[in-house]
Amino acid sequence: MRQHTVRVFPSKEKIERKDQLAWKMAEICTDTAPIKEDVIDMIINRIIDNASVAIASANRHAVASARAMALAHPRAGGATVFGMPNDQKFSCEWTAWANGTAVRELDYHDTFLAADYSHPGDNIPPILAVAQQSGKNGKDLIRGIVAGYELHVNLVKGICLHKHKKDHIAHLAPAQAGGIGALLGLSTEVVFQAIQQAVHVSFTTRQSRKGEISSWKAYAPAHAGKLAIEAVDRCMRGEGAPSPIYEGEDSVIAYMLDGKDGKYVVPLPEVGEEKRAILETYTKEHSAEYQSQALIDLAARMKDVVLSKAKTFDDVKEIIIHTSHHTHYVIGTGANDPQKMDPKASRETLDHSIMYIFAVALQDGKWHHVDSYAPERAQRADTVRLWHKISTVEDKAWTEKYHDQDPNKKQFGGRVEIILNNGEKIIDELGVANAHPAGAKPFKRADYIRKFDMLTADIITKDERNRFISLCERLPELTAAEVQQLNVQIPIDKMINNKRDTKGIF
Repeated sequence: MRQHTVRVFPSKEKIERKDQLAWKMAEICTDTAPIKEDVIDMIINRIIDNASVAIASANRHAVASARAMALAHPRAGGATVFGMPNDQKFSCEWTAWANGTAVRELDYHDTFLAADYSHPGDNIPPILAVAQQSGKNGKDLIRGIVAGYELHVNLVKGICLHKHKKDHIAHLAPAQAGGIGALLGLSTEVVFQAIQQAVHVSFTTRQSRKGEISSWKAYAPAHAGKLAIEAVDRCMRGEGAPSPIYEGEDSVIAYMLDGKDGKYVVPLPEVGEEKRAILETYTKEHSAEYQSQALIDLAARMKDVVLSKAKTFDDVKEIIIHTSHHTHYVIGTGANDPQKMDPKASRETLDHSIMYIFAVALQDGKWHHVDSYAPERAQRADTVRLWHKISTVEDKAWTEKYHDQDPNKKQFGGRVEIILNNGEKIIDELGVANAHPAGAKPFKRADYIRKFDMLTADIITKDERNRFISLCERLPELTAAEVQQLNVQIPIDKMINNKRDTKGIF
């Protein structure tokens, strides 16, 4: 790996194109580095994972709305929308919009946390949509997804966005653009320009994940994918971009991040070096913000201990979660969001409240992607009483673990103190979720398929399930025609918004 230093260059101090971060990103998208079997295996896992959460969310309001917008843009030879019949095709940018929203809605797919945070699986919907519309085969698709993950993970390692209240799609859109460029086999020049355009148009604020969190949290990555597709299309036609996009005197580092004296170090593979960043990412066993994954497992483990020492959870006086800076300030009491303690808050807000999540997981000993968020569950009186006894504090040791550069040492959990009314303390800790590669029960192919079956069992037919899983497992061998079939079809009578309507502008 090479460590690329990124800083602001005043206009009078010219930076050569070959030294710009966006150019170096483009170079690794357009090289011919070999892709090993373990990387391909993980891509297959992530395509299955994305599909499972997308199908489970198919009739949720945000997803159904996004699908309705996509259905207004039919195109012969286009791409397939999750859930819809494979013989119905739509423009790839709108397919990416619908499918990206479906994948993101339940907050239940893969994650990578470092200097910033991310859901690298959000790269897949736009890359797959362009592959289908462009007639690309399985090997082409693999090349695109590998590049998207590589850019995304390494940007997240090097540049912190949330420090400046910028949403994390600012790293996603350039990764998606680079992945599409790799898929299509474009020149370094074209990919360079597309990456810069994608960066320029995708910087937004973190209000999407603050306060009254709305459905836009699900739409934001899909919006990035749509922007990335359009950027690549323009640059394929010979258009350029603001440049240098990272290092420019009036560009993103200077005015949106650390300022004119800001400096970052972004790790990138050498040209021709294997791209293995996808192997550093991890999926979710539970449908909640990733920092809550280990704490859900810990709550389930602590339930029986608490009830062996207390008659009911009303015997709990206080619960303190000692955790990382990020967990405390984003999903903990450090966020100072009263909505995170509100029983009538939206699902999206509850998903970002570790106080709520820990209370429910402690009482139930488990977590469910629907039941755990139901209004009647959130408003249950004994849950509200327990929930409001929970607080978080930053522990520097957990912050250091969160930011450890060694992926084998990173930890995202915490230490929990449960104090009973009689003064007795119950203390336990967990560093990584059970499903994490370093966890008690790391996810393997069988676990991804089990998750798929659990989420889709009452929605799709067994034949459709078998067809899709079989197709995924043959990914490197797929023809362009078979890539067109990489979609899970839901019986049409089980889907709302399954035909074009006249509710919106489109």
